[in-house]
Amino acid sequence: MINNLLKNFCLITFALIAPITLPAGGIQKNLNQNKFIHNANEIILSSNASLYSYPEIHAKELLVLDVGITLSVLRKWKVSKSETWARVEIASNKFLDDPNKILKGWIKM
Repeated sequence: MINNLLKNFCLITFALIAPITLPAGGIQKNLNQNKFIHNANEIILSSNASLYSYPEIHAKELLVLDVGITLSVLRKWKVSKSETWARVEIASNKFLDDPNKILKGWIKM
């Protein structure tokens, strides 16, 4: 009786504590394992820039971005040796901001 009770206690203790160290959903041991940290690329505008609907200077201008706005670079597009565009997303609070606010577009680098 006591032997079975001790076995069950050890089994339940192991079942409750062991999953914490498993990679599927417990404690994260090393944050550098995530690839998104190395690929994250943010820029802060040092001058006014226009946000375009697609990567061409004659495209529809969606809005003018002010100095100091933080942008996340989603991808880059090289049109020619001297012309590079970046698909960007404006940093915002998605819960509080207007859902119809334009957050993504293209800027000329």
